[in-house]
Amino acid sequence: MGRSSRLPKPLRWTYDDYCLLPEDGRRHEILGGEHVVSPAPRPVHQIVLTQLIVLLHTTKGFAGRLMPAPVDVVLSEHDVVQPDLVWLSAERLDRLTEKNLQGAPDLVVEILSPSTRRVDEKLKRRLYARHDVREYWLIDPDLFTVRIFGRADDSTDGPFRLVRELDAEEGDRLASALFPTLDVEVASLFD
Repeated sequence: MGRSSRLPKPLRWTYDDYCLLPEDGRRHEILGGEHVVSPAPRPVHQIVLTQLIVLLHTTKGFAGRLMPAPVDVVLSEHDVVQPDLVWLSAERLDRLTEKNLQGAPDLVVEILSPSTRRVDEKLKRRLYARHDVREYWLIDPDLFTVRIFGRADDSTDGPFRLVRELDAEEGDRLASALFPTLDVEVASLFD
C-alpha cells in the first residue's frame, strides 16, 4: 500500500511515514526527519559491493551477520537508513527483527557515487557517530580508496575519527579492528 498523493507531506518524517512509502525500486531514507531518495546504484558500485561481501565471507574466523542493501536500519524515530552493507557481531544479533534492524550495526559501509557522496561523507558520518556504530567505511570506486572511521579507544559515543585512509594504487591492505584476520589488498575490491 503506497502513500496517496493527496496526503500532506509530513513536517518531520518518522519511521511510520517511511513505512507508507511505495516500493518503487529507489532507495528511500530518513535523515534527521528529512526524506532522502537516491537513484539506483551504478554497476561499478554493485561490483565493489559484491567483491567486499565475498572478501569478508572468505575471511578466516568471520562471524556475525552481513547484510547488503536494502535493509532498513532504524537508528531513531527520525533516522532510517539503508546502508550499502552492514555487519552485526554476535553480540548485536538481537537488534535484528523480522522487519528491520533496530539500532546500530557494528559496521556500516557506504560505496560513494556522485549522487550520494555529500550525504555519505557528511550527514551519514555524523549520524552514525551519534549512534553506536563501531566502524564506518567509505569506499570510493572513482578514486580507488577506502576510508575507515572509528572512535578513539573503542568508545560508543563521540565523533568518528579517520583511522586509516587506504589507496589501491599504493598497494595498501584492508584491515580492521572488527575483523582481526582480515588482510586483503584494497585493489581486490576494484577488480
